[in-house]
Amino acid sequence: MSKIVMKFGGTSIATTDKIKHVATRISKEKAAGHEIVVVVSAMGKTTDELVRLANEISENPSKREMDMLLSTGEQVTMALLAIQLNQLGHEAISLTGWQAGLQTDLVHRNARIEKLDAKNILNLLSDNKIVIVAGFQGVSADGQITTLGRGGSDTTAVAIAASIEADVCDVYTDVDGIYTSDPRFVPTARKLDELEYDEMLELANLGAGVLSPRAVEFAKNHKIPLRVRSSYNEGIGTVLKGEVDLENNLVVRGVAFEADIVRLTMEYEVPFNDSLAKIFTTLAANHINVDIIVQSIVDGKKPTVSFSIKKEWLAETITVLESNKEALGFTFADFEVGLAKVSIVGSGMVSNPGVAAQMFDRLQKESIPVKMVSTSEIKVSVVIPQDDMIRAANALHDEFGLALV
Repeated sequence: MSKIVMKFGGTSIATTDKIKHVATRISKEKAAGHEIVVVVSAMGKTTDELVRLANEISENPSKREMDMLLSTGEQVTMALLAIQLNQLGHEAISLTGWQAGLQTDLVHRNARIEKLDAKNILNLLSDNKIVIVAGFQGVSADGQITTLGRGGSDTTAVAIAASIEADVCDVYTDVDGIYTSDPRFVPTARKLDELEYDEMLELANLGAGVLSPRAVEFAKNHKIPLRVRSSYNEGIGTVLKGEVDLENNLVVRGVAFEADIVRLTMEYEVPFNDSLAKIFTTLAANHINVDIIVQSIVDGKKPTVSFSIKKEWLAETITVLESNKEALGFTFADFEVGLAKVSIVGSGMVSNPGVAAQMFDRLQKESIPVKMVSTSEIKVSVVIPQDDMIRAANALHDEFGLALV
């Protein structure tokens, strides 16, 4: 008998009819003799609706109270699914994050898992119950309800899989796997049968919304077999693993893109040296994630440092910088909105020089200006005007031979 963790996202359980469909799928796995833990997100757009309600009351609602509010979405789903499974003749029991033993730090709206005591889950499995856990939520050491941020249910599922030593963790979505790019915007994108953890980690960090970066990182660190599958068909989907054969000798394996990027630029009277460290230490202390960083020190010009952030963090970032302006030592700060990030990813880039040059050449031919650049061993990212994002993604998808064959 094997242990399986099955995670279902909001689109897969958006209605009671879809919950019934999911329950039937879980029932089949149970009938095959597996021990089942199910992790669920909130139904459909429930989380968005809860955020909207909060914003009707306050422009800046308490993060603690937002966690209390948003955690209810997953609890509705888990209870409805348990009711349906019981209706099918199974013994199913639903658990909140804290009942499942998931402890986090105390960073409201974006908590990180510190430990997971799976004793309760394992005891229930030994009693032949199907265990349904509310994703996206946990509890801090002092008993405060927390949420894990965007994609938190993925992270919950992989963390539980590691804690109970599951044989596999299946993430069910409304697509049948991971594609070379988002097929909604890149029509020639095709499904990948396999993908390396590192490649998926880069794609997830760079805007591919199929899996959360934390979940992929967790799976990689704990060597959890992870599959991305469709909620609507029986296909295997895409398998994430340590190493895969380079499909058709492709150097680039995916194109990711993300809208609503902001470039923030800070100017100094003199070279900043230690101030550079102070900037990013201060931002990190306020849980603000910075992406691409570019510094410029040119004789005869005032030194600057620029970095990119997500638009949703702009107001908080400006508040933090302005409140620490004297300590950070900058004289002027400005920002540019209306930007996007487009990236190419592939483990084959390590041993194939010239990939970045090929990327820049194609963007130049498409008359798409590049405002910032970031590279690693297996990815190249550029910040470009948001109006050019989809065109750039399609051009690069074509340039590196990722189209349907």
